[in-house]
Amino acid sequence: MTLAAPYYPIIYVRGYAMTQSEIDDTSADPFCGFNLGSTVFRATADYDRARKFVFESPMVRLATDFNYRDVFENGHDIVDDDWPDNRFLDPRSVIIFRYYEQASKLLGSGKTPSIEKFAQDLDKLVLRVRDLVCGNPDSPGDPDRFRCHLVAHSMGGLVVRAFLQNVKLGSAAARRCVDKVFTYATPHNGIDVAGVNVPKWLTLNDISNFDRARMADYLDLKTQFKKTGRVDWLPQDGAAAFPASRVFCMIGTNRSDYEVAAGAARTFVGHGSDGLVRIENASLAGFDKEGVESPCARAYTYRSHSGYFGIVNSEEAYQNLVRFLFGDTRADIWLDVDGVTLPKAIADKAGVSALYQFEMLASVRGKAWTLSRRVAEEDSVACRTHQQLTTPQQPGDRTVYLSTVFLDKRWRSPAITDDSVAYRVVLNARTPDYEIERKLWLDQHYEGATLFRSALLIELFPPKSADEQWAVYYAWEDSKNPTDARSKVAADDLLFKDGQLTISFPFDSGGAPGIKGRLRFLVSTWNG
Repeated sequence: MTLAAPYYPIIYVRGYAMTQSEIDDTSADPFCGFNLGSTVFRATADYDRARKFVFESPMVRLATDFNYRDVFENGHDIVDDDWPDNRFLDPRSVIIFRYYEQASKLLGSGKTPSIEKFAQDLDKLVLRVRDLVCGNPDSPGDPDRFRCHLVAHSMGGLVVRAFLQNVKLGSAAARRCVDKVFTYATPHNGIDVAGVNVPKWLTLNDISNFDRARMADYLDLKTQFKKTGRVDWLPQDGAAAFPASRVFCMIGTNRSDYEVAAGAARTFVGHGSDGLVRIENASLAGFDKEGVESPCARAYTYRSHSGYFGIVNSEEAYQNLVRFLFGDTRADIWLDVDGVTLPKAIADKAGVSALYQFEMLASVRGKAWTLSRRVAEEDSVACRTHQQLTTPQQPGDRTVYLSTVFLDKRWRSPAITDDSVAYRVVLNARTPDYEIERKLWLDQHYEGATLFRSALLIELFPPKSADEQWAVYYAWEDSKNPTDARSKVAADDLLFKDGQLTISFPFDSGGAPGIKGRLRFLVSTWNG
């Protein structure tokens, strides 16, 4: 089989193992946890029982859905340097970066190398996979055109970033081979415990790998860290620039089901986390030399960092993974707020403040899961203050990035015979409380009340050739039209620039309090 986009080799980089027994366990596992599935599903945040929902594991599903295979043969790992040179890799292979073997007492010295060493070894592995794929005499490939995907969980995402961002740890030849990067629950901005970043001096079990000052060292972000105190930066200029558009961050929001240390970890990490990584620390953005931000694609799911309800062994994360790697349509979803109105009783009062929360759920037609789920009770909503929306000080105060969804018409129900891709986006804008001079105003308060709530149905017909235009149908969902997007967007309302289609759908709740704005979609063909 020849190398063909986008079905490139997948290199999986597992997460952090704290104790020696955990290191030995992962070394004894052929797939380092990528083979773990699940038969339970937590329907909602307050649902006290699981229901049966079978997810076979990422490894099994990649094999059954896309004909990927492992790299083991007769008890040997073909990728190992000591394997004979007459063995070659199928491009549709899943390679496990078994970097903890050297730290295990089973296969190594029992001493854990630094994260810098892991990054350097990943560089070597990428080049080794390139040579094993392109060196097959039956279907030789051009090494300059070789590409692979990197898929990482937790600390594995930091290993990937160290390899990509630090020119001392990764070579230009290996970086050129990387097509896309997908991270599950990676602490891109470190780990905070009880509101404090883990200290650099805490070297026991390499916990200091999650200290931001230490991360700035191996990620080569010392200058940015001094300016901002953050390390969730992906430089978009320089020798180690990697496109932010080629990175996806999958973010977990369920702390309750993270059982590590008998639940102590989730207790000290606190709300707004997956039990170990805070939601605000689990995403990544690209920044150019002028400081212009490009958020990496991200989606949110009610899953914990690991365990029975973990993010890696979930259908939701898998569907985002394969759509990002292999899908044909990309849609970045933004919210533009044009204005808000206060309740009439306080409209003329000074010192009014409020926090506006924007919930969003995105689901595809015919499926029993959501691609992205941002809900207030799960601490994953996007927020803006009343001051930001009424007297904005920064360019992004009235502009809110919500999520990115990837779609593919090949994975629809067989009953759908047209060439469209369709999905449903629920938008809920609410403000829990108003304050006047820092005192709660409860005179007309209704708990759980919303300013605007509706669902937008959108159906996209991508162009079949360069001569064709996009066709877009939509509807704001109501009781008369619960399932169909029937209104066609006029051609004059489709803004097409630099290969990207911009579509805006206005909404206005009316009344006071109220909100008006636009759901804006940036749509483009993907893997074209």
